[in-house]
Amino acid sequence: MAKSRALITDTEFNRISGEADVEDSKKYQAVSRVRKRIRDELPRDVEMLEEHHPELLEELRDVVCEDGGPDE
Repeated sequence: MAKSRALITDTEFNRISGEADVEDSKKYQAVSRVRKRIRDELPRDVEMLEEHHPELLEELRDVVCEDGGPDE
């Protein structure tokens, strides 16, 4: 089974991180696509998990809402 990414495709990851040597317009397109997923799709996914699988939602929150401050 092929490994999949969570929110960002491999191509978008490479473009946004700078690993891919592409025109700036390609990088901005990747950012725009990811932003759209965050704004449009992620809230729907969160609502579904909240209703149907709160344990998975808690796992998601643990990862996304991790403090990540200087003491960690």
